[in-house]
Amino acid sequence: MSITTEASQTVPAGTWTLDPIHSSIGFEIAYMGGSFRGHFTDVDARLADGRLEGSARVASVQVKDENLEGHLQSPDFFDAERHPELRFESSDVEREGENVTLRGELTIKGVAQPVELKGTIGAPTAKGDGSEVIAVNLATVVDRTDFGVNWNMPLPDGRPALANEVELNAGLFLTRKA
Repeated sequence: MSITTEASQTVPAGTWTLDPIHSSIGFEIAYMGGSFRGHFTDVDARLADGRLEGSARVASVQVKDENLEGHLQSPDFFDAERHPELRFESSDVEREGENVTLRGELTIKGVAQPVELKGTIGAPTAKGDGSEVIAVNLATVVDRTDFGVNWNMPLPDGRPALANEVELNAGLFLTRKA
């Protein structure tokens, strides 16, 4: 559903598909007093009829340690065998200038929760092959335990090593064919 107000614009018309080479979907979480980041390399997204849908294959999660990638795919975290992908489907898109708010449902580990993503959406830009591209940057913060991602480890002082709040971010380049 696309909403239009006097001060807003609609989402660009047509069907826009992901340019995976120039797009990324990632996460950041507080870990032992610092930050831990990762991203997914096998992602997909589509913007059509004022709705954004996207997914990321859990098996494509990348961090700077292969052993940790395996742990993230285990039942302690994403449980890739039983839940091979993360999904987002918007139900409402609101745009005001370059600012955009998407409300929808995020599914992680088989658990769907309502979320609100905020960010920016650029104006369509013509490419040399006659197609157009738009840049969409989105972020939200979720509590991972709401999705059944509960693993943690106590530090010697009793604090948990891993925070519950996770920032999810997406930098998407979407293309519409001429």
